[in-house]
Amino acid sequence: MTSGEAEVTAVEEKPARARLISGPGMLLVWLYGVMVVGAVSRSVYQIATEFDRAPLAYSLSAVAGVVYGFITYSLVRGGETARRLALVCCAAELAGVLAVGTWTLVDPSAFPDATVWSKYGMGYLFIPVLLPLSAVYWLRKAQKQQPEAA
Repeated sequence: MTSGEAEVTAVEEKPARARLISGPGMLLVWLYGVMVVGAVSRSVYQIATEFDRAPLAYSLSAVAGVVYGFITYSLVRGGETARRLALVCCAAELAGVLAVGTWTLVDPSAFPDATVWSKYGMGYLFIPVLLPLSAVYWLRKAQKQQPEAA
């Protein structure tokens, strides 16, 4: 066997990453991408111009944007490790939406200005609460479709 043949064999044996963006996964990537742009641009502007008005709200919006960005990256990257990381981030995102959403209803004075997750994402058509639920469903379904390793 020549060295060229050995390289080809090594490449052939490496398993391909499972795609997470086929079918409904592509819609998730698109929606998360929109949320990245919305959350990050809004929080950057608010932090730069009026941070002293509502530092907690603006910081939470920035955190939401970073989480959305990581989930988007994980979905595009594909593979089992990326799927697991995206699943953990989606669960954390959902917990954040539920916690902040409840907090904004119970104590509205704590948030002089809205965050992405305020009132469960009402300002974003409730996408912040529906998106992680959809993503968790899709990622768990993608796991079940994976062929088991030998």
